[in-house]
Amino acid sequence: MAFHDVRLPARLAFGSTGGVERRTEIVTLGSGFERRSTPWAHGRRRYLIGANLRSLDDMAALTGFFEARRGRLYGFRFRDFADCKSCAPGGAVGPLDQVLGEGDGLRRGFQLLKAYGEGETALARTIAKPVEGSVRVAVGGVELPPDAFAVDPSTGMATLNTAPGDGATVTAGFEFDTPVRFDADRIEVTLESFDAGRMAAVPLIEVRV
Repeated sequence: MAFHDVRLPARLAFGSTGGVERRTEIVTLGSGFERRSTPWAHGRRRYLIGANLRSLDDMAALTGFFEARRGRLYGFRFRDFADCKSCAPGGAVGPLDQVLGEGDGLRRGFQLLKAYGEGETALARTIAKPVEGSVRVAVGGVELPPDAFAVDPSTGMATLNTAPGDGATVTAGFEFDTPVRFDADRIEVTLESFDAGRMAAVPLIEVRV
């Protein structure tokens, strides 16, 4: 996948709006009952940024970032401040935040995951773009030192130096970015004075990695 491992500067995203979308196909039967299904296993996030920018310097920075990504061609990292941690947005990341799996005495690689909901209906989202240096891992409730594991920042795969014992629960806490791309081929700026302007909202859409 065409992806640049750079993050959109946070100041260019202030005032952004966005959330999760899903695709549900609904067929109403003659009896009045519904048959519902979805081709998507996971939701997809969309955002609108840039509408609150007024500084010509910031608008030039966003235009430059857009150009460097060749518009919609290359993906990049986006910090969704409403959902960028393994814990609640206002909480502190801890090594017990999310369950990654159980050891079997052989397996050393564990994908970073974030659960949404609880119990059997919970959805596990793959976290592919963790923030370097933010990941904390524990085995059996005991946190591992940083040199006891390695995390690939481009895939979110955590590899432990020693395979956890059979049945040992592996957990982790982390910060992460959402991989996105621009979802428009143009950026529009309106000049309102010599040093201020207005920018039309620029859409972003999550990409699968």
